[in-house]
Amino acid sequence: MRVQDKSIIVTGAGSGIGEGIARRLAAEGARVIVNDIQAQAGQKVVQEILAAGGQARFFAADVTRSDDMQALIQAAVARHGRLDVMVNNAGWTHRNRPALEVSEEEFDRCYAVNVKSIYLATLHAVPVFRAHGGGSFINIASTAGVRPRPGLSWYNGSKGAVIITSKSLAAELGPDNIRVNCINPVFNPDTGLSAEFAGGPVDEERRAKFLATIPLGRFSSALDVANAALYLASDEAAFISGVCLEVDGARCA
Repeated sequence: MRVQDKSIIVTGAGSGIGEGIARRLAAEGARVIVNDIQAQAGQKVVQEILAAGGQARFFAADVTRSDDMQALIQAAVARHGRLDVMVNNAGWTHRNRPALEVSEEEFDRCYAVNVKSIYLATLHAVPVFRAHGGGSFINIASTAGVRPRPGLSWYNGSKGAVIITSKSLAAELGPDNIRVNCINPVFNPDTGLSAEFAGGPVDEERRAKFLATIPLGRFSSALDVANAALYLASDEAAFISGVCLEVDGARCA
């Protein structure tokens, strides 16, 4: 059990990559707080983790709201006595379209969910980590922040912000024994946002177009990303901080 009894929050864990991370960490012994704004989806993930013998609890919170983020973190502390790892997975994108056609509302939401959430998690989790001798942030960014695709300019920029912010926080918080890393997944056609990334339904033509950019010849899966998160959350990664791990089949090579 590589993360036995670690207290871990996974945001946006009601489906997709977040669900995969929550399941994998719970299977390796973590006590997981499953967060999502969709209560039914989040509770379903919790029930399935419990049925498999893991430990999990659902907590509804909007990661763009400071009070909600504070309550989420305090819920983990109240239940487990501490917080060891914060996985900032919740994300959102505008639809793939020319940059000038993205509305101000879409821009604001993109940066609120993808970037402000990291700020709020840092604001409220760092004091908890400091009080317990350290901790770990795992921020789910994207290959979009390293090798951007056309039509997703504002999303790409938000993920670039996550990457550089993670590196900066790693340098700043290292003396507090707080590690900060991020993971950059490549396109996954099975996530709820895949049609937004693709600019329409992910038909065979669009699948082939994306697949042609990945040298290993397949898309990333939730399990691929979850395995990377498991490593970064474990004590095996105790000296790993400021790293952005690309889970992309060499897309960014």
